[in-house]
Amino acid sequence: GSSPLEGRALCAISAPAPVSIRSLRPHTLKMACAAALLLACLAPAVAGVANEAASLRAKGGRFIRSLSHEHTLRICNAYPFTSALDVYLGNHDLQLSHRPLAYKQCDEFTPTLRSGDRIDFKVGDSSAGTFTISDLPSGDATLLLVIYRHDAVSTAVAFQSHIFEGLNTPQVAVLDTYKGKGASEVHIKDVSLAAPGFAKRDETLRFDSVVAVDSGSYELSLLQDAPNAIAHGQTELVALPGKAYVVIRVGVDAKEGPSYPEELMIFPHSPKAALGAAPRGQVLNGATVAVLLSSLVCGLMAKA
Repeated sequence: GSSPLEGRALCAISAPAPVSIRSLRPHTLKMACAAALLLACLAPAVAGVANEAASLRAKGGRFIRSLSHEHTLRICNAYPFTSALDVYLGNHDLQLSHRPLAYKQCDEFTPTLRSGDRIDFKVGDSSAGTFTISDLPSGDATLLLVIYRHDAVSTAVAFQSHIFEGLNTPQVAVLDTYKGKGASEVHIKDVSLAAPGFAKRDETLRFDSVVAVDSGSYELSLLQDAPNAIAHGQTELVALPGKAYVVIRVGVDAKEGPSYPEELMIFPHSPKAALGAAPRGQVLNGATVAVLLSSLVCGLMAKA
């Protein structure tokens, strides 16, 4: 049968080598480097174009306009710390966050971004880290930036980034920022009404990947790969068409200072009531995650 999940590689800082998972079917989606989005150009009707152009020129107007693209910057704080982070664009020129971004929170911003822009994170007057944008996609896109703890010993920060393509199906980026001995995996289970004769499916979401899922309601949990392991950290994901979601395993088993439990954070949280107008999930007909044959190259690079 076909799978409801279709995966592709996630551009991540210090990401582990991709796990080899068999593909159940060929994938027809073609991806461009740097997650460039295809632009659909609407051709004007042939009739009347010459007359309209002449009229515009007579009035001194222009009938050619430059296309503008909107880049949504989604920032997630996966850094376990009691104090929240202030986020700035540039050399502290523009404060993006109206309020400090607390641990396990995400927010979205729509500033005018340019290649070379810096995104600065601060705790009070102290700098926590800086991320530099090296390149931007040529179309509308959501740019994901996650700040998290580099290791369990120091308090240094690290970043992961991804550019979400514009797809009609829900897509989910799965990240692992947990620092500790825990080796849990993220499991996804369909909680929609099961059709007669079918059992509910339970599949594994591989870290450092992006998957496309059917719209519907799902339960996500953490489960260790061990006999008689018990799932924990259960949380709900409501996936709507055209939406981009991020699922992050967070926490730290710190060598010094306070530790934070292993758990999942999800953003955004879509209302389940919105599923009434969307097609229901088809996870009952699925089997395993199918990996895309093409790799995705991110246009964002982090600088410590």
